[in-house]
Amino acid sequence: MRIVVLRHGETAWNDEGRMQGWAPVPLNETGREQATAAGRHLAGEYEFDAVYASDLERTRETTERVATMLPATNVEYDSAFRERDVGMYQGLTYDTVFEKYPRFALGKAAAEAAREVPESGESLVHMYDRVTDGIERIADREHDTVLLVTHGGPIHLLHGYAKEMDVPEAMLAHEQDNCGINVFDVDETIESVTENHTPWR
Repeated sequence: MRIVVLRHGETAWNDEGRMQGWAPVPLNETGREQATAAGRHLAGEYEFDAVYASDLERTRETTERVATMLPATNVEYDSAFRERDVGMYQGLTYDTVFEKYPRFALGKAAAEAAREVPESGESLVHMYDRVTDGIERIADREHDTVLLVTHGGPIHLLHGYAKEMDVPEAMLAHEQDNCGINVFDVDETIESVTENHTPWR
């Protein structure tokens, strides 16, 4: 099985450097253009027999745009593939969180605090557990080629899972563009093949 993983398109909060978490933030115009371009590329490269996606607004909108380019395929939305729930820090800029609450920002301090839980949110370890449980459920199904639309944080952790990294290492070792494409092959294990590939740019 091949699992092609796509990050959602850009949102206004991406552009403003805000922590989105589970916020219902739609794509901006750039994000809509990215999703359309990604859909064209994916339709020309793969024949998907299943589509899965995070159920948050920005991934739903990305998935809907991509799916218009594909043959009729059912989409299954799954909360397992949501971004991290950052709780009370949702909507704050990364700069503010990095300055005042570095354990819940991006970077080394946050990665090393992988088990710490922001108020009304979740830890990186909890996100890792739900995302990897979700990908294993997909891997156990009878598919040939699958599309999964999700978020940057889950994608970092999926690459780490495939490479047998711990959570801090996985979060620090990877970067992810909006609508970046990542490819995983599943045999007895999940193998990271390609990451953060944006061939239409």
